[in-house]
Amino acid sequence: MFMATVDSSIVIISMPAIFRGIHLDPFAPGNISYLLWMIMGYLLVTAVLVVTLGRLGDIVGRVKMYNLGFVVFTLASVALSFDPFLGGSGAMWLIAWRVVQALGGSMLMANSAAIITDAFPARQRGMALGINQISALSGQFIGLILGGLLSAWDWRAVFWVNLPVGIVGTIWAYRSLRETSARTHSRIDWWGNLTFAAGLGAILISITYGIQPYAGHTMGWTSPKVLAGLIGGAVLLVAFCVIESRVEQPMFHLALFRNRAFAAGNAASLLASVARGGLQFMLIIWLQGIWLPLHGYDFADAPLWAGIFLLPLTAGFLIAGPVCGWLSDRYGVRFFTTGGLVLFSLSFIGLLLLPIDFPYWAFALLIMCNGMGSGMFSAPNTSAIMSSVPVTHRGAASGMRSTFQNSGMSLSIGIFFSLLIVGLANRLPSALSAGLQSQGVPAATAAHAASLPPVSTVFSAFLGINPIDTLLGPSGVLPTLPAHNRAVLTGKEFFPHLISGPFHHGLLIVFAAAAAMGLLAATASLLRGTPGLRPDQTTPVDKPAGEPADRRS
Repeated sequence: MFMATVDSSIVIISMPAIFRGIHLDPFAPGNISYLLWMIMGYLLVTAVLVVTLGRLGDIVGRVKMYNLGFVVFTLASVALSFDPFLGGSGAMWLIAWRVVQALGGSMLMANSAAIITDAFPARQRGMALGINQISALSGQFIGLILGGLLSAWDWRAVFWVNLPVGIVGTIWAYRSLRETSARTHSRIDWWGNLTFAAGLGAILISITYGIQPYAGHTMGWTSPKVLAGLIGGAVLLVAFCVIESRVEQPMFHLALFRNRAFAAGNAASLLASVARGGLQFMLIIWLQGIWLPLHGYDFADAPLWAGIFLLPLTAGFLIAGPVCGWLSDRYGVRFFTTGGLVLFSLSFIGLLLLPIDFPYWAFALLIMCNGMGSGMFSAPNTSAIMSSVPVTHRGAASGMRSTFQNSGMSLSIGIFFSLLIVGLANRLPSALSAGLQSQGVPAATAAHAASLPPVSTVFSAFLGINPIDTLLGPSGVLPTLPAHNRAVLTGKEFFPHLISGPFHHGLLIVFAAAAAMGLLAATASLLRGTPGLRPDQTTPVDKPAGEPADRRS
């Protein structure tokens, strides 16, 4: 699980080295799609396929699907590291094999929680699932550091790092893991699988294109293609619900959502995932584009140092997750899930109050509280969700839980990135035009640079490139300016000071929305019923009739 989620973030920090390695300019016309698909493709596939693969695990065996996931994941990592092409063809090779890698990662994600739930009795399940869940969440942030370290040596090492774990894990899994649950003999619900995958896929793909510039607009939400995808995807998901309520052997039993513990736990997970995903991207842009350059770090070194300065966030996960999972086995989940989400939301409010050039100790304390809040919530919530469903549906339930979590990450990029761009679009052009002209840039050139979509400016900082190089490089103006003005424009402080006001305005909108989502998640968590019980039962549903309560593998 750790490696599967490391790969969802390791590429983010490694992008500059990858694009240099395949000789591709990400800011050339039409190339920004490569950049977005490199990030979003993995998230999209893992969001769409985990329910289907979890249900297949119920039918053919969870261990069998898990082991196959190791093989696919490892082979895709090998193919990624031996990209034979350059330019756009090289980027397409990486995107295609990232999709295959995500297929293997989805097999691991969909079945790991179900295997652990089968293997551990209820009194130990919170601790076991806590370790699993925190491994997954911490992988998203440790991937940022690994990406920075490995890409500084060789961009292909970003994919080599998977090989030892993949090879050893594949051999170990085939030798050691055994099926501990009875298989469900049923037919595959083809129409349910197709409508779910196509509907959710259409929505997430539309979000990917919605945050790209379109026809002179800063974003593409008015594009007919985007609107058609969002509406068509919603219609297909409605069709999926109709199909699942009528077929004899559905892909996913929608009746599980009548279980308040299952429904509330997944609703809270989705909202928390949206808020957490937005935090990751906003903090990276904040650090790389403003704070680190103001404190003397080169733009090229900023991606690595951003991962290092975010370590308190990962530490919060690692401290709170297993401990709260263990405590929830003894004292119940509601205090930890709801209390964790309240702490999570309060940390966003604290970030709202920080100045743009913050003292690091305050920033570190707030993001550690954010990580601890997520850790307090995630492990007990996963245990409550998995304990609330019958044993025969654990694979599908685990897949649905992962779908909510992974979809939240994709949705967060669309939601929070759009909010940030809206905030920048209102204030950045005038600040940028005035700032460039004050350093001798001709008015026409400054006006043109200011009219470019803010997404280019944001992605420049995100990739460790001085945005002024991206804005003025194609015009050829920089070499003609006096040496003093050129040094100021390309220095470490000009752009951060220029963008601080507009960016802070957008950041306030983003963190306020994240805090609101966190509080909504806390409300959903508070409304859960008694975990492990169906509304019409007084005994847990996590074992078939006649099965011992504390079955071990």
